[in-house]
Amino acid sequence: MNTQPEPTDRAEVAKLANAVEEALAAHVQTSYRDDTLPSAPTIGPTPPVLQPDNRIVPAWAAGIAVASIGVGAGITGIGCGAWLVLKGLASVTLNGVLMVTLPIAAAAMLATAIGAAIGRARSTVTTNIYKGTVNQKNVHSSTRGLWAKTTNQQ
Repeated sequence: MNTQPEPTDRAEVAKLANAVEEALAAHVQTSYRDDTLPSAPTIGPTPPVLQPDNRIVPAWAAGIAVASIGVGAGITGIGCGAWLVLKGLASVTLNGVLMVTLPIAAAAMLATAIGAAIGRARSTVTTNIYKGTVNQKNVHSSTRGLWAKTTNQQ
């Protein structure tokens, strides 16, 4: 089987290669950005609108909850390890081991609470500084008809 192209095929391959090179050379830019214009059209000196932060759970409370889960999981592991060690050394009850690990858990929770209090005291107050003008449009939309035509009145 001959894999070499025929002489007529070579001419067609060369023609196709030239067409591809011309297409690549004639690449047209598909987008344009004019940096001389302002970022938003200005309509008037409308003041900025306050956008308060309405979270359901404060961030510090969520942090305390996550830290509490970590402390609980860590203390459970320490308690299980202590139970296994003490079970091998003597006949110790599980309640006794839990009473030994209770002060460790209390100290860990106290450290978490102190860390959260220090973090909350050191947290900065966010001050929003608005620069530039704000656009404000009041548009009334109404939808009617079987085909749901929406019109906007200004």
